[in-house]
Amino acid sequence: MHHILYAIVDIETTGGQPDRDRITEIAIVLHNGKEIVERYETLVNPGRSIPYEITQLTGISNEMVRDAPPFYEVARKIVELTEGAVFVAHNVRFDYSFIKSAFKDLGYNYQRKTLCTVRMSRKSFPGLPSYSLGKLCQSLGVTIENRHRAMGDAEATAEVFGMIMNQHQITATTSADVEDWLSLEVKSQTLPPRITREQVLALPEDTGVYYFHDEHGKVMYVGKSINIRKRIIQHFQIDYKSRKSIEFKNNIASITYELTGSELVALLYESDEIKKIKPRFNTQQKRSRAVPFYGVYEEADKNGYINLYVERLSSDKEPLTMLDNWEDARNFLYNRVQKFGLCLQKCDLHKTGGPCFNYHIHQCKGACVGIEPIDEYNTRARAAIESFSFQNESFFIVGRGRHEDEKSVVCIEKGRYIGFGYLDTSVEEATHENLRASIRKYPHNQDIQRILCSYVRTNRYDKVIPYQSLSVKTLANDPDYSNM
Repeated sequence: MHHILYAIVDIETTGGQPDRDRITEIAIVLHNGKEIVERYETLVNPGRSIPYEITQLTGISNEMVRDAPPFYEVARKIVELTEGAVFVAHNVRFDYSFIKSAFKDLGYNYQRKTLCTVRMSRKSFPGLPSYSLGKLCQSLGVTIENRHRAMGDAEATAEVFGMIMNQHQITATTSADVEDWLSLEVKSQTLPPRITREQVLALPEDTGVYYFHDEHGKVMYVGKSINIRKRIIQHFQIDYKSRKSIEFKNNIASITYELTGSELVALLYESDEIKKIKPRFNTQQKRSRAVPFYGVYEEADKNGYINLYVERLSSDKEPLTMLDNWEDARNFLYNRVQKFGLCLQKCDLHKTGGPCFNYHIHQCKGACVGIEPIDEYNTRARAAIESFSFQNESFFIVGRGRHEDEKSVVCIEKGRYIGFGYLDTSVEEATHENLRASIRKYPHNQDIQRILCSYVRTNRYDKVIPYQSLSVKTLANDPDYSNM
């Protein structure tokens, strides 16, 4: 008969970040499912000073660890004790991540199956006021000897663990049940404590915007994905190490979502929601003013040639398109030069005087030296601009809806975002009026402009319909629409 051994672990550390802080004490209690069979504890020299506030909490001082073994001297013992065992801890991610990080510093990949007594307690003893070790033990009548020392907390965790095993009638003689239960828990181990595996599996594999809420229902984070379930699982598979990221994951109490059908609508809606809600853990768009996005601009030189150039975004002029960094913007402009036969000098890509390099290799028709007629050059320059810019243009973008009987509609008027909506494919006429009537208005801003600029450059799926080309069509019967 197969017996499962559980290594119940507790550590004390110099702080809360595994990639920066170090272990000062470790205790391991081996449990066979019925009782404790072995104990091990040791102080660990962290190789650095223990902060005063940590000493106040744990009682472990610099003097106490001065002659203690460093982690590499106890590493072999830890491997031997936990080999083949399930790694159990109260908030296992904290203890396990510190142990893994310490072994990683030694060049060893420490891997164990894990169980978290916080998650197990929530399922076994629902409705308690708190599941922190101290409060949980108080609720269950478990006495903690020497709180905030590794062995005291490990033995208390072992007692709670034993109560959970009894609650589920799991013993060393029901190994098949243990394996089934353990399999479910291990798969759930990457999840936040308040989120169940069943909740995640119930999420849609569709495009939309999702929200992480805390225990009070407040939105902590807004995201978007073409596969909501897959993206959320990816969130939870990250090996969170910083204090803020661990706090983020542990505080997720519920997940909601809004399906959008269209990826473009998801991008636009997410951006608007972040600005409206201002979730604590969304940082990218909060910092958008500090990020040096660049724009491609146009102006006519003194001879009348259209010049294109790259410049950091500013509020006093509207770019033709926007890109995330200087290099991307320059490369983008260079690609336009190659595709439309433009002059490097007139596109700010040739800084020295005289003919540009492309003129010497017969790829520029001489705008840089005044040979090419202005009208001919400007015709190509205008075509290049029209290939990526929608400045002053008005059009609808019709894409995938939330279900097969509708289409998403995004409205742009004179280069500015108006909003988005949905239109039933059974509508008799796809006219300007009914497309426009489907739109719910949203604010235009620089982040929205950047999303749309990127979309226009890369779109391969949705239908772009200029206002002036609208004709009477039935969405369901038009192959341009129905194939999307």
